[in-house]
Amino acid sequence: MEAKKTVLVTGGAGFIGSHLCIQLVKKYTDYHIINLDNLTYAGNLENLKPIEQAANYTFVKGDIANAGQVDQLFDKYAIDAVIHLAAESHVDRSIDSPNEFALTNVIGTLNLLNAAKKSWEGNFDQKMFYHVSTDEVYGSLGDTGLFREDTPYDPRSPYSASKASSDHFVRAFYHTYGFPILISNCSNNYGPLQFPEKLIPLVINNILHKKPLPVYGDGTNVRDWLYVRDHVSAMDVILHKGKSGETYNIGGNNEMKNIDLVELLCDICDEELGRSAGDSRKRITFVKDRPGHDKRYAIDAGKIKRDLGWEPQTTAEEGFKNTVRWYLDNQEWLKRVTSCAYQDYYQKFYGAN
Repeated sequence: MEAKKTVLVTGGAGFIGSHLCIQLVKKYTDYHIINLDNLTYAGNLENLKPIEQAANYTFVKGDIANAGQVDQLFDKYAIDAVIHLAAESHVDRSIDSPNEFALTNVIGTLNLLNAAKKSWEGNFDQKMFYHVSTDEVYGSLGDTGLFREDTPYDPRSPYSASKASSDHFVRAFYHTYGFPILISNCSNNYGPLQFPEKLIPLVINNILHKKPLPVYGDGTNVRDWLYVRDHVSAMDVILHKGKSGETYNIGGNNEMKNIDLVELLCDICDEELGRSAGDSRKRITFVKDRPGHDKRYAIDAGKIKRDLGWEPQTTAEEGFKNTVRWYLDNQEWLKRVTSCAYQDYYQKFYGAN
């Protein structure tokens, strides 16, 4: 059966991308979902086991920073929509290696835009380039206020600067060429399958092994936490109902100070592991603050609720407990990821290049 729609997901072996691919493949059986991922340190094909044999799913190993590879993909497949998630995304790594972030996040996005524009030239009808971005492009908030879609950009780290630049190129293609685009800017994601360099899985893993729990500065930096499956449902709605040229902010309505979050994770883990109350909190360690550490992020997600009828369904209590329980139930996964053994999976399943 010919696919009703062919959707290219970039970065589909990453944390958010793998959740998205699984939902799209299972929900839209008449779509062909192509997952393009370079399988860098955060890409894990084991995350996609539920769909790896699905008839409507194809995995392609490739680098969006390689224009030739991207062009070949658009030549091979009649792609109708792109959901562009592939990105270098860890702020600490961007401070050490800003050029890598510019190459992947800016040049990689441009390569995709150019390839899609060339492939769709003269017939943009029923096509869509959906670019997934971050709230970090807006900079830092004080104690009050929320990021809106019209908030001026003010990136403070090499990571957020690279994402801001890619956002601008996507909008430029819309205004210059009439190219069909959507952009969403989301708050901090959390949930199962997240690579343990990020705060929540790092803390859970360190609690498991009774290691110190590092917290930047005084721990009062505030983030809005969005459960990954809520984010995936929002992306699904935006792709199918969003208006071309529009931006939608996706938030979890769940602001927390970092120290409060770490203490909550300690308490949930201690309860789940049968440890005495307060055991893990004793290992909280304040460390030197990250350079340019934004004080507060908070999203106004009113537009997506008004225009598209989406709002998060997962409460903070439910989301954090589900996440802790998943990591505690999947300690072998954690062990393989932290030891880099997960990277052998591509070789085993797909063979040599």
